[in-house]
Amino acid sequence: MTKLASYYVPGLYVEDHSIDVPLDWRGLEPALLAVGSTMRRGAMPAPIPGAPESIKLFYRVLCAPGRENDNLPLLVFFQGGPGGECPRPCSHTSDGWIAEAIKHFRIVLPDQRGCGRSARVSGKGIEALGTRATVAGASPARAQADFLKRYLASSIVRDFEYLRLTQFGGNRWVSLGQSYGGFLTLTYLSLFPAGLAACFTCGGIPHVPASAAEVYAHTFPRMATKTQQYYERYPQDVERVAALANALSATPVTLPDASLMTVERLQLFGSDFGMKPSFERMHWIMDHAFEDGDGTLGNADPTISDGFLMSALARTTTAANPLYWTLQEFIYADGDTMPIGWAAAAEKASRPEFDPAARPLMLTGEAAFPWMFEEMPELKPFAPAMDLLMEDTSWDHIYDPQRLAANEVPLQAAVYFDDMYVDSTLQLDTLSHVGATHAWVTNEFEHDGLHGDTVFKHLLDEALMRGDLAGIL
Repeated sequence: MTKLASYYVPGLYVEDHSIDVPLDWRGLEPALLAVGSTMRRGAMPAPIPGAPESIKLFYRVLCAPGRENDNLPLLVFFQGGPGGECPRPCSHTSDGWIAEAIKHFRIVLPDQRGCGRSARVSGKGIEALGTRATVAGASPARAQADFLKRYLASSIVRDFEYLRLTQFGGNRWVSLGQSYGGFLTLTYLSLFPAGLAACFTCGGIPHVPASAAEVYAHTFPRMATKTQQYYERYPQDVERVAALANALSATPVTLPDASLMTVERLQLFGSDFGMKPSFERMHWIMDHAFEDGDGTLGNADPTISDGFLMSALARTTTAANPLYWTLQEFIYADGDTMPIGWAAAAEKASRPEFDPAARPLMLTGEAAFPWMFEEMPELKPFAPAMDLLMEDTSWDHIYDPQRLAANEVPLQAAVYFDDMYVDSTLQLDTLSHVGATHAWVTNEFEHDGLHGDTVFKHLLDEALMRGDLAGIL
């Protein structure tokens, strides 16, 4: 292993590592590259002008203090996202699943390519790539688009399999996937099932076959319901959100990063309504939205407070993880498809209750829109590539329905009945076509239930009682 550092945080021994992986896995297989075979097979992919041949994959390894040299089974964590880095725990109890997992496993936390410390993709980097492509006489937008297509599930999973083969002796590992990490789990089971001993997923079973349009057709009604629930819990906020939206419509307002604060950006505040305590977070942001007097709506033209604008920037910026919005719709692209064509924007436009002029104002969820790449500074550099990607029809294959149907790797899935982001009906439909699966359907938790102290322990106990981890634990 290429160890960068080792240290302790309360209750955890931590090692930092980094390895090189190919930017473009097309024509390469992890098992062959692991034994030194660098020859590509099949049709040679055209090089991406201005892009590197390899990138850094960063990962952390955790275990309980005193067990540094023990022969522990491996649990690899597939982070949610897209664009999300792995947890940075402050202690062994700061994330509920880690507190339980560390009792049994050595935990592997890889930052997915482009995220965290794994050759992070940013607006500055995308602009630099475009400049290099231009110097090489190529289309900068096309080079950027082709580069971004290398940051989806087929590449991520090949990174993980190569990591397992080269750094962990080829030992099978147990996987735990949160949200998008569940999508990666099905890709892993489709491509390299022999690498997995057992799988756990939480709120992350995609519908197969994948369709962005289908996903958003299910998402927007749930967003309307979530917004109504928020207003029912805090009825005073109906008027405050409406007054804020009216003020933003009347006069241009800028955020601390000089970008516009618009009604459409205000609607993004619903993005975390599928996690607790999101309604309370929203309520307290609205509590200091206005400047005058005690902040009560006492006149027809209230002044928006600077504190609110700072909170609005913090709530809506993705400067730390720009791939989150950039790749949001492309995680549903599988093989040859119809153009995705801004699926969320099309669905929103078909629902008048989500019009920015409608009152009460409806809030949107995990959905990206064209205006974000025109107005948000961290996303503007991605705009030319997004125009091309939204029209692309050829993508890597990420799911193998036949292999999934014949799956023999035990898969235990927590399906949150009221999940705002990943429709429970679609999750259960997929699971009905995947072998060796067990679904725990519950309405006790929201999408982030894994971070408490119950969900992973429940999944683990059920797997142990069924004998799914025999020979592992």
